Amino acid sequence: MASDKNGKAPPPRFLFSHPAHLVACGFGSGLSPFAPGTAGTLFAWALYPLLRGAMADFELLAFLLVCSALGILAVQRTGEDLGVIDHGSIVWDEIVPFWLVLFFCPPGWPWQAAAFLAFRFFDIVKPPPANFFDERVKNGFGVMADDFVAGFYAVLTLAALRHFISQ
Repeated sequence: MASDKNGKAPPPRFLFSHPAHLVACGFGSGLSPFAPGTAGTLFAWALYPLLRGAMADFELLAFLLVCSALGILAVQRTGEDLGVIDHGSIVWDEIVPFWLVLFFCPPGWPWQAAAFLAFRFFDIVKPPPANFFDERVKNGFGVMADDFVAGFYAVLTLAALRHFISQ
């Protein structure tokens, strides 16, 4: 299971103690015993084709906006209940931004794999202003915002890569 900075992991039943916990913990993907953020991102990648196939562009973007807004609330509640605002088991902040990265990603699994690697890299490294949100904005918005910044960097990386490949 994911552990917080104190080494305490929530039990699986925690997911069902409040709907916000189920969402914030990525429907259980955040309880992965190894690299919960990566597990949450893989969960997002696996689910994305279902979302993409079910919605037109505008609908998907509207859905992601709603998921972001509700995610801020779910992450806030779950972090408060766990006693650590950016607890390792909270992975909704990886899921929604990675869906947005995939939305802007060129088609094909090689591009999606590159998007995955770029997103995870920037999520771990936290270049500015992601580090600002991670270090100083200790609430649901801050937890979500640093991953949206990582997603932005990932999309820029894909765009640059696509540009250089097409030259």
